[in-house]
Amino acid sequence: MKVLGIETSCDETGVAIYETGEGSGRLLGHCLHSQVDLHAAYGGVVPELASRDHIRRLPLLLEQVLQSTALRIEDIDAIAYTAGPGLAGALLVGASVAESLALARGVPALPVHHLEGHLLSPLLSADPPAFPFVALLVSGGHTQLMRVRGVGEYALLGESVDDAAGEAFDKTAKLLGLGYPGGPQLARLAQEGDARRFKLPRPMLHSGDLDFSFSGLKTAVLNIVSGADWRPAQAADLAAAFQEAVVDVLCAKALGALKKTGLKTLVVAGGVGANRRLRDVLDAAVGKRGGRVHYPEPELCTDNGAMIAFAGAMRLAAGETRHASPAVRIRPRWPLTELTAPGATRDQ
Repeated sequence: MKVLGIETSCDETGVAIYETGEGSGRLLGHCLHSQVDLHAAYGGVVPELASRDHIRRLPLLLEQVLQSTALRIEDIDAIAYTAGPGLAGALLVGASVAESLALARGVPALPVHHLEGHLLSPLLSADPPAFPFVALLVSGGHTQLMRVRGVGEYALLGESVDDAAGEAFDKTAKLLGLGYPGGPQLARLAQEGDARRFKLPRPMLHSGDLDFSFSGLKTAVLNIVSGADWRPAQAADLAAAFQEAVVDVLCAKALGALKKTGLKTLVVAGGVGANRRLRDVLDAAVGKRGGRVHYPEPELCTDNGAMIAFAGAMRLAAGETRHASPAVRIRPRWPLTELTAPGATRDQ
């Protein structure tokens, strides 16, 4: 079965085709367009511009992925698309195209949770993790720890009570005068700095639970750069100190989740999961305790169609079906814990 995946939740347009098989499957191809250059002039994502760009790019990417896989639209057996969470206008673009194509072709259309796509994306790697595992979802909009028993079987262990880790990276980068997107630029700058030069707080490090907080850390950076003693030449050191503080908290909470669940496998997904310092610290800490950390392939850390096609394929393989509908439904706000495991055939 060949599943087409469409991702348009924010500022990346992704299209991919995943093929299921006997006991295994494979990603046939995927194409991705980033809107970074489009939004750079504004210092952040402009929802209306994002939606319009998805409209322009999606047909072109669909044609491109079909050509690269030597397939026709008639060869597609199901279409999965991001139905939420995300920007409402952007989600409507992908959902409308997916439901229309599925209705015209008479194939199932599956609305996929964006975070489920991220959470399952490490299973696309050559050496995938096995269920159950603890998942650390770290992105610009979400920071969560989940216990994952299987597809759709997710238990929330902890989450950020304010800013997500990626959001804190972006806001701190802006305070340091870095361009958009700020998170990756801050991480690159941090490589040149001395993290010991500034002492920053580790919010909720000893809270006794698995929740996170990063807004206070951002405020601590603001207080430093607003001070009379601040010099722009210190930016690399402050970037390194900030990154180290975030990594310390993420690592401590992830280890706490593994201890609480008794599991040894940690899956890290989302854009911040590509951070090299975070990976190094987690690998060392989890490995020291006899466990292992799994990550998506680097090209699949950002929003992409491959993770959506794969999540849809896994749900189809587990028995979930859904007929296409002219009534397009999206969920800009959609808690991951509301998902259920695939079961009997159902229409939504």
